[in-house]
Amino acid sequence: MGPLGWPEIIIILVVLLLLFGAKRLPEMGRSLGRGMREFKDAVTTSEPEPKEVTTAPTPTPVTQASTTEPPAQPQPQPKSENA
Repeated sequence: MGPLGWPEIIIILVVLLLLFGAKRLPEMGRSLGRGMREFKDAVTTSEPEPKEVTTAPTPTPVTQASTTEPPAQPQPQPKSENA
């Protein structure tokens, strides 16, 4: 028993056409292709992705204001040239 030849494939396709009809076969092919693609994506992306190192701006220390002083006004941030 070797691999399927052309006569066997044609017989299988004719049987599928008789069982499911001409409208249903393309839908079945699309869903099979989608399922295979999702499986392939799930298998190839199962490896953990490397995390990118991002440089976060250093937060400014918050000082405790005395109760007699009004709250400090926030200072405007300088605009970044990259943005």
